[in-house]
Amino acid sequence: MAIENRSPRAGAILHSDHGSQFTSWAFTTRAKESGLLASMGTVGDALDNAVVEAFWARMQGELLNRKKWRTRVELANAIFEYLEIFHNRQRRHSALGMHTPIEYEILYQTRQSAA
Repeated sequence: MAIENRSPRAGAILHSDHGSQFTSWAFTTRAKESGLLASMGTVGDALDNAVVEAFWARMQGELLNRKKWRTRVELANAIFEYLEIFHNRQRRHSALGMHTPIEYEILYQTRQSAA
């Protein structure tokens, strides 16, 4: 979905941890076919994915721990809405200079075009 919605440039770095979903053949093949460069930190290095760890902690507190979900579909829809409506478009992030991810992405593209 991120590839379809964001159309990353060839050579963009896709950073992940060593989770089985990120080391799978299907994930790696899809990333390579999209021109993305896979990057994984060293095992046990908490600093290389601190932003993602902070994201999961925020989503846990702001969404997942606030309600019991009756079905997987209900949970999937809530996660989609949290990510696409709230997190990416409304929530400001200190790691992005207090911009939303969408704002930051636009700023980055504007700076790349000017360079």
